[in-house]
Amino acid sequence: MKTIHTIAELRSALAGQAGTAFVPTMGNLHDGHLALVRQAATLGRPVVASIFVNRLQFLPHEDFDRYPRTLARDAELLQGAGCDILFAPDEGELYPEPQVFRVAPPPALADILEGEFRPGFFGGVCTVVQKLFGIVQPAVAVFGRKDYQQWRVIAAMARQFALPLQVVAGETVRAADGLALSSRNAYLSADERGEAPALAAALQALAAAARAAADPDALAAAEAAAAQALRARGWAPDYLTVRRREDLLPPDAAALAAGEPLVALAAARLGATRLIDNYEF
Repeated sequence: MKTIHTIAELRSALAGQAGTAFVPTMGNLHDGHLALVRQAATLGRPVVASIFVNRLQFLPHEDFDRYPRTLARDAELLQGAGCDILFAPDEGELYPEPQVFRVAPPPALADILEGEFRPGFFGGVCTVVQKLFGIVQPAVAVFGRKDYQQWRVIAAMARQFALPLQVVAGETVRAADGLALSSRNAYLSADERGEAPALAAALQALAAAARAAADPDALAAAEAAAAQALRARGWAPDYLTVRRREDLLPPDAAALAAGEPLVALAAARLGATRLIDNYEF
C-alpha cells in the first residue's frame, strides 16, 4: 500500500487508471471502516481510502480538536484490509485557501434529523466529499449505512450533479452485543459501554411498534414512548423516529398500511458521548 499526502502525487499515482473504488474516512479506524474497504476490494478496482478530519463539518462546541488522529495505526489496518492507496492530506493541502465555495444540500433532506441538531453539518460533509470526489475521481464510492442520512445525502448529491460514479452502502458493523461500531465509542466509560447497546434495542422495539401503528398519530405515540424509555435509562435523546427510507420523510397512513420500506433512526447522548444508529425494516 502506498501512503500519499499531496493531491499532485495522488493524481500522478492514479494516472491511466479507469476508476477507483473510494472509501473516505476521518481515521481512527475500526472494523466498520475496514469492512467498507474490504467491500471496495471486491469490486475489481484499485482501492483508495482517505483519512482527513474535516473541520467544516464540526460545530464550534464539538470535538474537532480532540478527535483521535491515529494515522500510523490506521495505515497498518488499511493495508491488511486490501487498500492500495491511502490519501492522507493535511488541512493546508486540502484547504490551501479558505473554502468559501460550499455545497448547499437541500434543507428538506439535510436540515432534518442530524441537520436539525448539527446545523451546517451536511454542508460541510458534502463540500469535502465533493472535493475528494474531484481529486480521486472514483468509479465507486463506498459509505456505511450507520451514518444513514449522510449516505442518503451524498447519494442524492452525486445523482443531482450527474457525477460519473456509483455510491454504494455497506452494512452497519456491530459488536457482539449489538452496539454499532463508531470511532466515538472510545469516549464511553466502562459503565456507559455496558449500557450503550440499549440504543440498538430501542430502535428494534420502535420498528416493531411502527409496524403495528395504523396511522401517524399512533406512530408518534410509539416514538414518544421509545424516547421516554431511553430517558428513564439515563439517555438524552435528540431524536428517535421512523422515516421512509427513500427520502427520510415521515410515513403517512398509506405508507404504514402498505408496509413501505422504513427506517428507525436515533441520536442520543449517553453521558458526554453522542451516539447515532438506525434500523431498517
